Amino acid sequence: MNSIFTKIVKGEIPCYKIAETAKCLAFLDINPNSLGHTLCIPKKEIDLIFDLENGDYIELMSFSKKIAIALKKAIDCERIAMSVIGLEVPHAHVHLIPINSMDDVSFKKKLKLETHDFKNLAKKISSFL
Repeated sequence: MNSIFTKIVKGEIPCYKIAETAKCLAFLDINPNSLGHTLCIPKKEIDLIFDLENGDYIELMSFSKKIAIALKKAIDCERIAMSVIGLEVPHAHVHLIPINSMDDVSFKKKLKLETHDFKNLAKKISSFL
């Protein structure tokens, strides 16, 4: 069965896309810890990040770095945190989270945004790529 991220890759479920390559996709987390919380995924459905082939892992990390740099330019924050947890969705993914304190990476505090907020935010981050 396809993961929710594979359904996003296939266009079966919409997302607030920031960028994509032939092998990776970045989009806004719809339950963000902080403004700009972004997910970077390989398009190929692999459950565990460390099960990715070396080349795919390096490509995902390089792609995530590019997105993190754009995210830092778009969002006023202390730094961009990177987290790999992998319990909620069985599809390898990287969280890029703009943070000002450790509370921003707790995954307990969530922001509520409207559709237009997500659209504007995705466009803003993409403009720095």
